[in-house]
Amino acid sequence: MKPIEQIKQPILTEMELFESKFREAMATKVPLLNRIAHYIVRRKGKQMRPMFVFLIAKMVSNGKFNERTYRGASIIELIHTATLVHDDVVDDSNRRRGFFSINALWKNKIAVLVGDFLLSKGLLLSIDNDDFDILKLISVAVREMSEGELLQIEKARKLDITEEVYFEIIRQKTATLIAACCGIGAASVGSPTEEVENMRKFGEQIGIAFQIKDDLFDYTNDKIGKPTGIDIKEQKMTLPLIYALNNCEPKEQKWLINSVKNHNKNKKRVKEVIAFVKEKGGIEYTTSKMKEYQHNALEILNFYPDSPYKDSLITMVNYVIERKK
Repeated sequence: MKPIEQIKQPILTEMELFESKFREAMATKVPLLNRIAHYIVRRKGKQMRPMFVFLIAKMVSNGKFNERTYRGASIIELIHTATLVHDDVVDDSNRRRGFFSINALWKNKIAVLVGDFLLSKGLLLSIDNDDFDILKLISVAVREMSEGELLQIEKARKLDITEEVYFEIIRQKTATLIAACCGIGAASVGSPTEEVENMRKFGEQIGIAFQIKDDLFDYTNDKIGKPTGIDIKEQKMTLPLIYALNNCEPKEQKWLINSVKNHNKNKKRVKEVIAFVKEKGGIEYTTSKMKEYQHNALEILNFYPDSPYKDSLITMVNYVIERKK
């Protein structure tokens, strides 16, 4: 059984019911919007976000569950999907998860409006049901995602990124949404504030480990979703590169920055950069950092009694850093 299927086992019924509730949440009287909503639902990914919401809710409440938990998962998916639709417009991207993006099929104007529609649906779903705690958690995540993206753009221009700034960027860009899923899972079943924050912290640790793993893919020869060296081509300062920059001679630093800035489309030069980063120990260092975050996440789970939900979350933490794509 694939890890994702294994993780889903204790919440299979909930995940199936969630699909129909999510479809309902996207319903509208506008035929064009309905067609696009149908297209979005059909090409869904692994659905890791609702899985986090459900597993956390079940683990902290001894298997209890309610309508608020489904709403929390729907709100997350609506708002997350809105950000993806807008991202594809910003990045001028024609593909998403192997399918055509909304902007590729229906043009930018419609894609932006669809993103706005999904965002308002998510906000109304929480407001209509007085789920203000859930709304706050997701709103903080969206704010941080925007800040993280802008901080990365600002730093990419100068390539003056420190390790501290790198972690702040990935915490905001990637980890904050997974943190919101876990916080919402706990909040949806009435957990005290301290526990909601603890679960948010758990999600943040996994999210950071997840992004570090993504950064490592740039330096592997495995056949994965994205080509090797793509981050270098896009002038993204990832942890292996930052480590190599901080641990080499000024002359080498100059060559490395020049390579990333001015020769990032040159395949031979990109290969040389990858080899240089490996030689300086950038991969080992990054791997050890990723394992630190994995360990922190597992430590938080230790406080909870054994259950199928806790087992699934442990599998999820390990899957994040062992996945092949």
